[in-house]
Amino acid sequence: MTPTRSSRSGRQGTTHRPVQLLAAAVGAVFLLVGMLGFIPGVTTNYDQLSVAGHHEGALLLGVFAVSVLHNVVHIAFGVAGLLMAGNARRAAIYLIGGGAIYLVLWLYGIVIDHDSAANFVPVNTADNWLHLGLGVGMVTLGLLTGRTK
Repeated sequence: MTPTRSSRSGRQGTTHRPVQLLAAAVGAVFLLVGMLGFIPGVTTNYDQLSVAGHHEGALLLGVFAVSVLHNVVHIAFGVAGLLMAGNARRAAIYLIGGGAIYLVLWLYGIVIDHDSAANFVPVNTADNWLHLGLGVGMVTLGLLTGRTK
């Protein structure tokens, strides 16, 4: 009789480290946010949603500037998180690397003029604060939980 490891996922022989669970949770939230960006009512001024650009008035939850590009990036980022969560090393890379990307996006958002063509993402002040929080949070989670023994 061969002993098996306990499982948090319900499958015998499979364990998931905290970094994997966190990467999956972050990925799922990004996927959900990306999909919500396409739902009228959740996204106010939905009729102003365009592919990209700073002239949009579409706001996720009435606060965060969104575009089709912005929503698709969230969906892709979410799918990446779910896929990378299958392996602890890749999950840590997702959290730390993704957090670094969001810190760069935060810097981009504070450097550019929000009314200029450079704001193609688009971002606003609420997005900037969110990107700072996401960046710091993801990097911190990846560093704290992604260590291997």
